[in-house]
Amino acid sequence: MKFDNRVITASTPRMGNAITRAIGSAVLKLMGWKIIGQLPDEKKMIILGAPHTSNWDFIIAMAAIQAVGLKVSYMMKKEAFFWPLGGFFKWMGGVPIDRSSKNDITFQMVEYFNNNDNVWLGITPEGTRSKVDRFKKGYIRIAKAANVPIALIGIDGVKKHVVLPEKAWKFTGKDNDEDNALVKAFFDENFIGINPKNQ
Repeated sequence: MKFDNRVITASTPRMGNAITRAIGSAVLKLMGWKIIGQLPDEKKMIILGAPHTSNWDFIIAMAAIQAVGLKVSYMMKKEAFFWPLGGFFKWMGGVPIDRSSKNDITFQMVEYFNNNDNVWLGITPEGTRSKVDRFKKGYIRIAKAANVPIALIGIDGVKKHVVLPEKAWKFTGKDNDEDNALVKAFFDENFIGINPKNQ
């Protein structure tokens, strides 16, 4: 398989084909967006996409994912995985989460990472398109418990760039509140979302 070394590596979980990559690239081009940078060389990782300020973020993110042929897993409540859509959601990367389970979401995602050799989990840390003072810390709890790195992918609404980091983000090793504040500060200092009033 030929890899676009400007964006992905041999460790990147893959999905799609030349047609889906062409469609994703075409959508980005029509909307005037570009992908900048390169993804880290990691087999397991959590990717954070921010700032999440508009419904357009989802369209741009999906187009970018398709354009590079990346497979991103995402959490969904298990009730959504009914026939005939359940198989489709899993194929697209959906991970069923049991919110009523005695095992919390962190434990469930640790099990998911442990049972899969090559998986990237996508999370929007705000948890909403509205303005927030701080990110939700679930991504930190999962990353530290599963011992997987995180990557910060920026949505630059001014330049119309999806900005990929070449290296994974390094936690300070201190408490989750401090790490979370540093991650949010990075996004706030480096990116302006599509709808800045929600950032």
